Amino acid sequence: MEHVTETIINVGVNDRNVTVFEGQYAVDNGMAYNSYVILDEKTAVMDTVDAGSTDDWMSDLMLALNGRAVDYLVVQHMEPDHSGSVLELADRFPEMKIVASNAAVTMMKQFFEVDLSGRAMVIKEGDTLSLGQHTLQFFSAPMVHWPEVMVTYEQSEKIIFSADGFGKFGTRDTDEAWTCEARRYYFNICGKYGAQVQALLKKLSALDIAAICPLHGPVLTENLGYYIDKYAVWSSYEPEEKGIFIAYASVYGHTEEAVMRLKEILRLKSRTKVTICNLGNGDIHEALEDAFRYDRIVLAAISYDAGVFPVMDDFLHHLKAKNFQKRTAAIIENGSWAPSAGKTMKAALESMKEIRIIDPMVTIRSAVKPEDITHLEELADALLEA
Repeated sequence: MEHVTETIINVGVNDRNVTVFEGQYAVDNGMAYNSYVILDEKTAVMDTVDAGSTDDWMSDLMLALNGRAVDYLVVQHMEPDHSGSVLELADRFPEMKIVASNAAVTMMKQFFEVDLSGRAMVIKEGDTLSLGQHTLQFFSAPMVHWPEVMVTYEQSEKIIFSADGFGKFGTRDTDEAWTCEARRYYFNICGKYGAQVQALLKKLSALDIAAICPLHGPVLTENLGYYIDKYAVWSSYEPEEKGIFIAYASVYGHTEEAVMRLKEILRLKSRTKVTICNLGNGDIHEALEDAFRYDRIVLAAISYDAGVFPVMDDFLHHLKAKNFQKRTAAIIENGSWAPSAGKTMKAALESMKEIRIIDPMVTIRSAVKPEDITHLEELADALLEA
């Protein structure tokens, strides 16, 4: 339980037991499920928590309420990690009104066997709700990153409750910089919906904001322009940094050798930052984050079943699904008898927006040979000139 202000308390839970979030994202430092209570003439709870954390959350909420009832539950997002305790709260406070978008009310009927629509207060863009000294103003945020999402601005203390926006992986008390895990979170969870994030940022730009209260990660209270600028860059799909990211798939080590040779050539030619990921044993979600972070990408893979090695095929699928664009790309393929990886990777890249594929495509026949080093030198020059 943490005070955001004297009257707004984060009663969310730090879940240190979860190691994989949403069935796919590795979270070595757990996950925070934030929920906020506003204490005024009327009390309001902003979202609940995952069902696995209900007991801990309810205990802290009861302490914060200190004997008071909950008048309103504001449901900004119906994803189960935030709505998983709605029924328990509704049972505890039968007079409580549930404030939600019409789409969220529809989803409640899908998630819950109990029909809560009779207790719902359906709100839309621009609606307000007075709690006494605090006034909540609601903004629609569809597809950030579900269609029912709204965010809420508390006018008196100038706080934005941002739903999944501005969240990150890890518990609130994890000792790490915000940016890296917020970037991995953004591109893997919200990355497809850049246009919708941009629309929300436009709405927020008209507000005087003193703090950002997301549903995951820490409350943001200082240097808010930094976080908002990061979201502006990420949602525009512009590269965040100049650098080269190399993603590769190797089986017997020959393609990996080519990648290491290219990295060394680039190091000798320039001080450009180079980051690599072996897709065979690396975290594909970390790889996705780095692909969006830098302005240039190199894909290196072996040919497989007249196409490309499966982990590279999967990575390309992830890039396409998350709207990868506005980058310069280069290709290295390896094939012992009928190289096919290059044309497969090129076709995948050509299906994405504003991807410039540079020459030469480097083709290795089995092991790396002296003539291949020459071609890698040429590729390095082209990457550095791009």
